[in-house]
Amino acid sequence: MGVLTAQEEILIRERFDDLLSHCTRMKGDEDRQLIIRAFELANEAHKEMKRKSGEPYILHPIAVARIVTYEIGLGTTSVVCALLHDIVEDTDYTLEYIATNFGEKIASIVDGLTKISGVFDKNLSLQAENFRKMALTLSDDVRVILIKLADRLHNMRTLDALAPHKQIKISGETIFLYAPLAHRLGLYIIKTELEDLSLKYRHPKIFNEIVARLADNEENRKKQIEEFAKPIRDILKKNNISFEVSGRPKSIYSIYYKMQHKSVPFEEVYDLLAIRVVFDPSGNVPEKTQCWNIYSLITDIYMPKPERIRDWVSTPKANGYEALHATVMGPRGKWVEVQVRTRRMDEIAERGFAAHWKYKNTGTHESEIDKWLKNIREMLDNPSADALEFLDEFKLNLFYSEIHVFTPKGQIRTLPKNSTTLDFAYDIHSEIGNSAIAAKVNHKLVSLNYVLSSGDQVEVVASDKKKSQREWLDYVVTAKAKSAIKDSIKAEIKNRTELGKHMLEEKLSEMNLIPSSRIFKKLLPAYEVSSKDELYSKIGSNIVSLEDLKKVLKKNTKNKWIRYWELQFTKVIPKKGEEIIVAEPIIGEDKVLIDALSPFLLRENADGTEANYKLAKCCNPIPGDDIVGHRNANEDFVIIHKSRCPHAVKLVSAHADLLIQAKWTTYKILSFLTRVSIRGIDKFGIYNQITTVICKELNVNIRAINLSSHDGIFEGTMDLYVHSAKDINNLITNMLNIKGVEQVSRVESMNE
Repeated sequence: MGVLTAQEEILIRERFDDLLSHCTRMKGDEDRQLIIRAFELANEAHKEMKRKSGEPYILHPIAVARIVTYEIGLGTTSVVCALLHDIVEDTDYTLEYIATNFGEKIASIVDGLTKISGVFDKNLSLQAENFRKMALTLSDDVRVILIKLADRLHNMRTLDALAPHKQIKISGETIFLYAPLAHRLGLYIIKTELEDLSLKYRHPKIFNEIVARLADNEENRKKQIEEFAKPIRDILKKNNISFEVSGRPKSIYSIYYKMQHKSVPFEEVYDLLAIRVVFDPSGNVPEKTQCWNIYSLITDIYMPKPERIRDWVSTPKANGYEALHATVMGPRGKWVEVQVRTRRMDEIAERGFAAHWKYKNTGTHESEIDKWLKNIREMLDNPSADALEFLDEFKLNLFYSEIHVFTPKGQIRTLPKNSTTLDFAYDIHSEIGNSAIAAKVNHKLVSLNYVLSSGDQVEVVASDKKKSQREWLDYVVTAKAKSAIKDSIKAEIKNRTELGKHMLEEKLSEMNLIPSSRIFKKLLPAYEVSSKDELYSKIGSNIVSLEDLKKVLKKNTKNKWIRYWELQFTKVIPKKGEEIIVAEPIIGEDKVLIDALSPFLLRENADGTEANYKLAKCCNPIPGDDIVGHRNANEDFVIIHKSRCPHAVKLVSAHADLLIQAKWTTYKILSFLTRVSIRGIDKFGIYNQITTVICKELNVNIRAINLSSHDGIFEGTMDLYVHSAKDINNLITNMLNIKGVEQVSRVESMNE
């Protein structure tokens, strides 16, 4: 806080005049006066505020506005919003005041900018909710995020003034969200600078080492570029093409990223040169044709590497990027990447969405950006979506690499790298995804978790009876698919809950009873559920049968409780079929002891929410197995082992205090991945018999089959989704009845 000095006032005026001189998209004196009014309001509002560096605060919004207009290329509205972006949050001026003096549109964008400023609040749920609110504005007006990116860029450029722990926090936020956003909107230059600055503060030693090595190699790099580019310049001039050739240095962060993820030294990363050819298209010849003509001229000089051609002219990237990339063998025996693009493509590549607006009527790239914004709107249209879940899904949509696949009719669909056939099904329509049972990729039948590659043609095989399943969440990578699967599961649970409620009320009515707290005190522990909704859901799913309802209601819960104590302290063996449950609440010291003795119940979270337990990979327990729980000392979940698991035995001796009783409830909705090994005599049709028994007779889903045959014997493993150990036992019995199958057994660990 403090009064401005004369020198500071002069500096502010100089910076603002510089901003005005760079507002090339002003449409006359009216726009100019609007920007001046915004500056005067911001200057008045922030007049006693200083930044951590000691500079007058108003220099920050001026700098952000300059980035917005000069580096991103936005117009007057965005400049005004940039000047006002901190007014509502940091001063006494209100949104209503801004709306009255500058209009509703500017107030709406400033509101979005105010909300996003709280995205990284200490309260995680508030952080995510603020981000969700910001996205509501983003989906309507993308200028919100463009201005925020400019704000973040200036903050990163002036991060030296902050304490080290704040530098790390802000640079971490930048690499997590803002750099991917800049990439997604095609702002290559801003994305690169954000990444480099983030690395500078997160890993300063590595950053400085790479900077120093780049400086050492600069002269040699320039010589190599000139040597490589000279014959290209000559041949392009000979063909009367107006062009520019330049060498594109790798960014500091991209060098660091490749060194880390490919475990290669600096020399191997930096060794790959990249040359850019930017040309002015001529005549009525399509831009794509001219790009390929230039490619042909270049490959007349240098031998291309066919598998390294990237045609983003025919199919632009999802952020609107267009170019033709090729890798050719240079004169020194080194591979060189060549990028060919028009002046228009180059501006879009460098300046992203702003340039995309400028050229929006000239190509197909607009649709890809609009599809992304449409996906965000679809996520926001779900009123029940959890804010944290939305933040995760939004991050999922910021994918760097995408693939292009085809529908049976030849339409192109853009998906993230590593998408599966199930992602494709949901990308077409949620109902198609929900009813999918398999797919045909390039006319070959594959499973729903088959990973797609660019150029694949995909046809979804669907069934009216099929419904989405919890394990599908492990198959998909797109936010749209994950959201649709969760919505479908939640809708199914709601239907089952309503059905179960009706069934229970009807059954009680036959007994001249109505639901009451007294009745539920008996029913909930008897059926091993913790709430009425869980009971309704299990009744509606036929997990809980009401045939013994009369018997349950007649039981004396007090006697059961006494019986529980007898079993614990007198070692009385229960009679066959006798049920032991806890039915009455206990208070005081007794309750502490009872909690310790009560079994930890593994419940079925079929709605896709996280369970409070994890299954140990060492023994892969499934419902029906005898189990024991191991409470993780540092986490709020329990790890479940088979009772006879060697690791569990070690835990008993080393950490007996962390072991707890555990018990399965009935599982009929969720499936568990398990593995069986099989061996037998190889004969014609035996594989078909095995899969028929598994899929048709037992209705078990197959994830993977790995069978091989040698010397008349076949053997291998199958990964299957089952509900319980009972399913596995039935499956083993049925497969052993197949003539030729000699051995079938369950594999204890999936790692074997």
